[in-house]
Formats: sequence, C-alpha cells, structure tokens
Amino acid sequence: MKAVLSKQPDIAAQLAIIEEQIKTASTEKRRIENLIKSNAAATKILDDINAQLELLDRQYQATKSNLSITKQGLQNETYPLLAQIEQIEDQINKSKIKNPVDGTVLTRYAKQNEITTNAKALYKIADLSTMTLRAYINGDQLGGIKLGQKVKVFVDKGNEEQKEMNGEIYWVSSKAEFTPKTIQSKDERANLVYAIKVRVNNDGYLKIGMYGEVRF
Repeated sequence: MKAVLSKQPDIAAQLAIIEEQIKTASTEKRRIENLIKSNAAATKILDDINAQLELLDRQYQATKSNLSITKQGLQNETYPLLAQIEQIEDQINKSKIKNPVDGTVLTRYAKQNEITTNAKALYKIADLSTMTLRAYINGDQLGGIKLGQKVKVFVDKGNEEQKEMNGEIYWVSSKAEFTPKTIQSKDERANLVYAIKVRVNNDGYLKIGMYGEVRF
C-alpha cells in the first residue's frame, strides 16, 4: 500500500512551478506594455510574451489533467489492496480464541503454537459452577417429587465422611427403565426406576464423574 501511494505525484508542487512561470511572464508583459506606450519597445516582444503565456496556460491545464488521471489510476490500484487487507484482518479476527461462556477446560485437542484448521475444536470447555447429578427413583417415590423441589445431595469426603450440598430437581423422566448396573440402590427390589436430574451449585469440590446420594 505504501509503495503504491509513494508513486502518487505531488500535483500542488508541479502546478506551483508553472504558476510561478506564468506570474513571471505576466510581470514581464506589464513591463513591456509600459515600454511600448513610451515607444521604448517593439510590439514583437509583447507578441512573444503573449504566446509564451498561452503556452504556459495550455501546459498548466494539461499538467493538471495528466496528474489527476495519474492520481486516480494509483488510487484504483489501492482498491484491490484494501480488499486484501480487509480479508486478512477478517481472518485475523476469526483466528482469535473467544469463549462464549466462562468455564473450565476439560480436554485439549490442540497444543500451544500448533497449526490447526478452520472449524477444528481446540479444547472442550464446561461451566462447572453448576453440576448435574443424574439419580434414579422407584415408582413409589415418583409420586412424591416435583420439579423445582429442593433436595439434599451427599458426596463422599473420605474417612467415611460425607459432604452435604443443596440441590434442586429440574428434570424427571416420563419412562421407566431397568436399574443401571453402576447405580447402587437401597431398594434392590426396584427393578424399574425413573431417572431424575438434580442441579447442584458447585463450590469447587464436585468433579465430573463423582457419585452422590440424593435425599428427599
């Protein structure tokens, strides 16, 4: 861009030179006219000066026109460059990493300074300030719960101690299913259970995959 603009002619400077020549010739014309009135100069000299002024005027107009055309041509050369600059700036803006939400990085798919491609995931992020506990209830318990109900959630702290946290039921399955093998239930007779989801505010202690117990 700078290289193209550096070719741009200084129209004002070039025209100023011709204007100075016209000014000098005009001063000389007035001097000769005064001499002619005193019969101290030949009219041929005045004719030559008038011819010189006409030539300078044509030169002035031609230079002004040519310089304007040259300037416009150089400006036209900058348009594709401006488009390229805009495209590059757009690519730079799109290459900036911006998270739509605050959260914690769970998995990294790319290393620092690694070259990656467009639309490729760089990492997996999640908001861990609120965690979801998926629990299961039997048919007898189903009628005694409701959405928005406050419950107590207990997770192991070690040494047979448990940490108590507050939770809220925000989803209840409408279909019964067989008890998952990974779920421990106090009522082993409950072959069919209903899944529920409990929202728990995380103070930083809860981790993904931890087991918990819901008490109503």
